[in-house]
Amino acid sequence: MTSTEASHVRRNAQILSVAQALGGASPAIIISLGGLVGQALASRPALTTVPISLFHLGLALGTIPAAMLMRRHGRRAGYLLGATLGLLGGVVAAYGIWVSSFLLFCAGTALAGLYASYVQSYRFAVIDGVAPERRARAISWIMTAGLFAAVIGTQAVIWTRDALPAAPFAGSFLSQAVLALLAIAVLSRLRPMPVAVADPQHGSGRPLGQIARQPRFIVAVVAGMVSYGLMSLVMTAAPIAMVGCGHTVGEAALGIQWHVLAMYMPSFFTGRLIERFGKARITGLGLLLTASAAAVALSGLSIAHFWGMLVLLGLGWNFGFIGATALLTDCYRAEERTRAQALNDFLVFGSVAVASFSSGRLLTVSGWDTINQLVYPIVAVVLALLLWQRLAWHKAKAKA
Repeated sequence: MTSTEASHVRRNAQILSVAQALGGASPAIIISLGGLVGQALASRPALTTVPISLFHLGLALGTIPAAMLMRRHGRRAGYLLGATLGLLGGVVAAYGIWVSSFLLFCAGTALAGLYASYVQSYRFAVIDGVAPERRARAISWIMTAGLFAAVIGTQAVIWTRDALPAAPFAGSFLSQAVLALLAIAVLSRLRPMPVAVADPQHGSGRPLGQIARQPRFIVAVVAGMVSYGLMSLVMTAAPIAMVGCGHTVGEAALGIQWHVLAMYMPSFFTGRLIERFGKARITGLGLLLTASAAAVALSGLSIAHFWGMLVLLGLGWNFGFIGATALLTDCYRAEERTRAQALNDFLVFGSVAVASFSSGRLLTVSGWDTINQLVYPIVAVVLALLLWQRLAWHKAKAKA
């Protein structure tokens, strides 16, 4: 890599980190307010959380089209389109609140989900041109921007929720549009990196089916699905369970705030831990922390139990999801990256959408304990897969 290319890599990493902080604020706004607005606009109580679920669905469904567009036109063009969708989503959601239209509000959150499908791929874009041994640290670094995103999103809600007295919370969704507009200005400064050029020896790369059949690809994707899906399942139900156990809405909100801090704070050193101990071990540690969160939840219903569970859940997500993302980068060549990354994100965020749709219903029908008991067998299966893959790798290495 030339010094000019190295400079472009560093510049792009800085730009993507800022864009992550701006784009990552959108989910914080929607998750904080989507249920409240849904409660005010929906015709039936059962539809209250539909706007949030549609956000997650839009994220999952947008991953593959986003990858196809970026493969043809480049990351910069794709990310600018994504931020434009985010701008439009914020305006549509705000207008839906203004005219008391539940359908328009849902359309706005779905558009925001499409924007999020581009934002989620920033963690892959940041490793363009980065040496393999430094990719985990690069992914970890950009994930730290999620901490700033959570603060920006939360403060946007606080500062703007009453900006339009005739339409409560519409101002917050307009702020979401403004953040997307700022992201457009930032992303327009991205520089193209020549990492997607096909290797003459390999052409355009292997078929997606062949990539997806690799055991290590399967393990990486399943680990990502479980790390993110279980976090979403438990986290979505937690505030409802807390209020149902007699805790206040403020205590529930504070618990979620600690959860978000735990999700992103470790990113300052997760990459270094992966470099030192290995991707599979840190992924496994994340899954064990998720299981520990379930154990704390099952041991009591005090505020300390709920808050402790949410902190452990956030830590487990960080190690599990970043570790699984790093595992995935070993499964494809440069010319195959967009297809492999898109399939991974479609499956991972599809599992998040399913968890989001299922969480409230499962809590109502089966209870808080059942949700946490489900964590153990799922985590055990993925830990077994990680161990099997590690043993297979050592066996292959010994034969070589």
